[in-house]
Amino acid sequence: MASTSPLRRSPEHKPVALDARAMDNLRYIRETMEGAASFTAVPGWGGVIIGAEALAASVIASQQLTAERWLLTWVVAAAVAVLIGSAAMLRKARQADTSILSRPGRRFALSLLPPLVAGALLTVVLYRMGDTAILPGLWLILYGAGVVSGGAFSVRIVPAMGLVFMAMGALALFSPASWGNVYMAVGFGGMHLIFGSVIAWRHGG
Repeated sequence: MASTSPLRRSPEHKPVALDARAMDNLRYIRETMEGAASFTAVPGWGGVIIGAEALAASVIASQQLTAERWLLTWVVAAAVAVLIGSAAMLRKARQADTSILSRPGRRFALSLLPPLVAGALLTVVLYRMGDTAILPGLWLILYGAGVVSGGAFSVRIVPAMGLVFMAMGALALFSPASWGNVYMAVGFGGMHLIFGSVIAWRHGG
């Protein structure tokens, strides 16, 4: 009598973990939404404070008798403005329960910083060359360029503000050197006051 061999069982296929697939889908959706979102933590009231500080700096700078003291006044004002802007941005992001390290936030920062770094390096070079008269126009243009490029990942009014700064910088470059401090006051002072107020009104503090 022929012996029968036992039937072999087909290899079992492990079911796909639904929770793992769901987590992957949620992660993909979150990353997609972050990529399409705008960076809304640009501070409005922080811009207003920076504008007021710049106006005060322009008054102090206009009273300096040497180019070195004039430059030092604006360098200190710029450092204070960075601290004010950073603190205001962190505060606004915290209130909106968002992170400035989100994808839109990183894109905003990476687009804004290169023109500012370039401006700082050119400032050192021009100071060593003894040509500080060009600095107001240079600062306004490079700051505006950074705001335009960073504003591509933010609300619409931000790149518009950057274009205004660039236009004022171009005017300053082709104006008498004695007008430089006036352009600084109107640009970094007045424009920050105006656009900061609009941003605060339309998009929150």
